[in-house]
Amino acid sequence: MKLRLQVFEWEDQPWFPAVLRAGQMDYLRFMISAFGIYRPVALLLAQALRQTKQNQLLELGAGAGGGTETVLAALRALPDASPDLHVLLTDLYPQPAAWADIARRTSGVIQGYAAPVDALAVPAELPGFRVIFSAFHHFAPASAEALLRDAVGQGAGIAVFEGAGKSWGEVALALTLLPLAQLLLTPLFRPFRLSRLVFTYLLPLIPLATVWDGVVSILRMYPPEQLLALAHRADPAGAYAWQAGQLRHWWGPRVTYLIGIKK
Repeated sequence: MKLRLQVFEWEDQPWFPAVLRAGQMDYLRFMISAFGIYRPVALLLAQALRQTKQNQLLELGAGAGGGTETVLAALRALPDASPDLHVLLTDLYPQPAAWADIARRTSGVIQGYAAPVDALAVPAELPGFRVIFSAFHHFAPASAEALLRDAVGQGAGIAVFEGAGKSWGEVALALTLLPLAQLLLTPLFRPFRLSRLVFTYLLPLIPLATVWDGVVSILRMYPPEQLLALAHRADPAGAYAWQAGQLRHWWGPRVTYLIGIKK
């Protein structure tokens, strides 16, 4: 699927109720972590960290931190893993409750940054190798280019990962099996929120918004060739080495990626 449609997502709207946004983020975090969607990126990410001599991942658009723990575990399992590796989560709409839970489970190796962070203008006091999981599609082309340009301007390495391969089969899953999984698994999500149960079962706004945003996310994804085109426009001087492609998980799902490292 090469077509990209700039359709709106509920969670992008500033007025979207925080309780519904948190419900969506909790679902995404659970599913991405439970299925280890981003485990295949560990080798690429470890190589990028070595090349940039970084031991901090600065996650932009982190949401509820979905997948970050599994990526950290996969990086730590590598033979030459850095014992000092840590992660700082940031978002324009911080999720302090979810991030505190992750910090507790990881003994502080993953921490959240309390203030809102605009991924298009990252504060200079937040160093690290920038990573974006499942969020780059939220940015329209001009904003996506500006996000990459900000990394280039500050000399920061950056990696973009989307947990899909942009196919009609994935759209079908988002419309059928994934909503059913959300209804079955919601009671297992932690931390427990009564509001999550209310807006999933009594007034199903969370699953309805999740289905819409899930389908739209795939339609808005950039395939590898478009990612490279954005990167080259953001880096007209060719100061960075860019690579883009897709990785396949052993059980089928694909991850689309873009990595940029200063030459």
